Amino acid sequence: MTTSYDTSSGPSEPSAPVARSAHAAPSGRSGRLGRLWRGRAEDAPWVRPAFLVLLLATTLLYLWNLSASGYANSFYSAAVQAGSESWKAFFFGSLDAANAITVDKPPAALWPMALSVRLFGLGSWQILLPEVLMGVATVAVLYAAVRRRFGAGAGLLAGAVLALTPVAALMFRFNNPDALLALLMTVAVYCVLRALEDTKSGTKWLVWAGVAFGLAFLAKTLQAFLILPPLALVYAVCAPVGFGRRIGRLALAGLAMIASAGWWVALVELWPASSRPYIGGSQNNSFLELTFGYNGLGRINGNETGSVGGGGRGGGGQGGGWGETGIGRMFNDAVGGQISWLLPAALILLVAGLVITWRAPRTDTARSAFLVWGGSLLMTLGVFSFMAGIFHEYYTVALAPYIAALVGMGASVLWEERTRFLASAALAVTVAGTAVWGYVLLGRTPDWMPWLRWAVLVAGTVAALGLLLAGRLDRRIGLGLVGLGLAASLAGPVAYTLSTLGTGHQGSIVTAGPSGGAMGGPGGGRGGPRAMYGMFDGGGAGRGGQAGGGQMGGGPGGQMPGGQGGPGGQMPGGQAPGGQGGQMPGGTPPQGNGQGNGQGNAQGNGGAGMERGGPGGGGGIGGLLNGATVGSKAKATLLDGADDYTWVAAAIGAQNAASYQLATGKPVMAIGGFNGSDPSPTLAQFKQYVAQGKIHYFVGSGTGTGGGGGGGMGGNSEISTWVTATFEQVTVDGSTFYDLTQKK
Repeated sequence: MTTSYDTSSGPSEPSAPVARSAHAAPSGRSGRLGRLWRGRAEDAPWVRPAFLVLLLATTLLYLWNLSASGYANSFYSAAVQAGSESWKAFFFGSLDAANAITVDKPPAALWPMALSVRLFGLGSWQILLPEVLMGVATVAVLYAAVRRRFGAGAGLLAGAVLALTPVAALMFRFNNPDALLALLMTVAVYCVLRALEDTKSGTKWLVWAGVAFGLAFLAKTLQAFLILPPLALVYAVCAPVGFGRRIGRLALAGLAMIASAGWWVALVELWPASSRPYIGGSQNNSFLELTFGYNGLGRINGNETGSVGGGGRGGGGQGGGWGETGIGRMFNDAVGGQISWLLPAALILLVAGLVITWRAPRTDTARSAFLVWGGSLLMTLGVFSFMAGIFHEYYTVALAPYIAALVGMGASVLWEERTRFLASAALAVTVAGTAVWGYVLLGRTPDWMPWLRWAVLVAGTVAALGLLLAGRLDRRIGLGLVGLGLAASLAGPVAYTLSTLGTGHQGSIVTAGPSGGAMGGPGGGRGGPRAMYGMFDGGGAGRGGQAGGGQMGGGPGGQMPGGQGGPGGQMPGGQAPGGQGGQMPGGTPPQGNGQGNGQGNAQGNGGAGMERGGPGGGGGIGGLLNGATVGSKAKATLLDGADDYTWVAAAIGAQNAASYQLATGKPVMAIGGFNGSDPSPTLAQFKQYVAQGKIHYFVGSGTGTGGGGGGGMGGNSEISTWVTATFEQVTVDGSTFYDLTQKK
């Protein structure tokens, strides 16, 4: 394709330069406000107001109905509460202020929320507002990155696409680490693009990119490094300096990355284990083991010791208990509605952008931008598609900035080249393909706004046909067709985003979009992670689709805390922990050997105590997914004499412990960490704590079934057995406690 597109190496020149003096604002406060509203003198008058409107709209959109999610993921909220009371817990990311065990991630994502709670008190808004601000900041950084080379229109489109992506609207209002990770990855790309622009300040910007990568590592460990290879490669090839200086600058950026992450890692590894909390998610109390095992290579090959379904390798296209792997994973029933609405468009526009800039000089910044954003997308897409370990749909928020940037850049380039038939045809194909894919995705929730998919298909088809002739049409007509195409392309994700904003989300596994469809509400999803858990919502059968593997231990008749462990509940990967009669507090040993044929529907008749069911019941599988509902009398019982104890209670599994900790504001020990599978504390350590009078109660309801793939479950089962055999049982509000100060 021949082209007239400007492939100069610097940022795009303004189409209509304006003398700075013509727009000079008076000095003083009004002058500063005027400059804030007007923006740069060389910009068109509409640019800065449009950008500010985008940020304001994103802020209001994400703040709307924010408190509906309550504490959201109580696992992280408990750590935030602990960090707001103890600087030691803040530093390590401990689950409780008494520092028994940490979360299974580094603590950087917790720090903004913990500071907010320390300043303004504990509450839903105080926890989630920092996440909203991260979302708005990500939109702002993305806009700045795209508009430098492709103009304000491209930047505004990219920012809007990001803000309206369903999974982004979900995770920028939720307290998982993914919001901070997405922000820092966008910042890293912005810094690399700035480093590619000139020879003078390239070192500074590349070093800042290294700092962003290091801080992202402290948010979610090795996921931060997924886009490092393509960014380093593009800079090594395309930077406007000699090869030696390119390598030297990359080395400096690497040192900055190591320093910005390594200081915390070094302190944790050198800190005496006896005076710090246990590293949650590890089996040997080591952050390095956590990084390269459970949170690292285990996510790729599925060998995740201590995980739910840990050790289940994906074979023959199976990702253990986490759904089918392969290139179609991002488009399947569970994931497609979260992120893939504009994914085909982004891939088409990436190819178009590279074709248009193919003959540009080595240092061309337009082509470099396509390579950077496109490389980031493809690398992350490939890993997410084929990883055999734990995979949740909300991970795909990492893809959202890359998709949005490519859509904004690619649409801008094709619009500029619309007089060329191949460019207008590519634009038309992009709109048509997006509309057809939107029609397919909306068809997966056929009872929800059924008219919308037909409107998307018709509008997209009309716009695509018109855009074939975009180069011959009047500019105003062409812009109208572009607007129609954008409306068709964005209607589906906007509808899913609004549905997401109107619903509260709690627990460990959350999805965007209308509940009850193929995306699943709690426990929904076809063949995805929730198929493993089923849906335990206080008595209903799970809708989780099929799960491979063995039945959960506790087959017919096995008593579960708060409910009957009925015949369903399929778990992936063979035998579930505790299948051979492990004692559960307050009930009888499960029956059956936990074997299964892998063809079940994740059925479970959960009873009143499961997933936010009756009083004191654990959520999900014994509190693995959601915490317990804490009654007022149970809270009062735990608070009676609470100041005399280091921990007012101990509970197996972090979600159960978190619920009681958030209700009482007092430390609750999470035995075994998140899954209940970490070997902390041992039975001997627990007995010592009890003998020293440090723990008042052991929480019986909702425990004993939250374990995953081995690890410390044996030790935790020993603790449960010892407690039930030794101490008096107390039942309050339907919750079963064991008073560790009163022996039988």
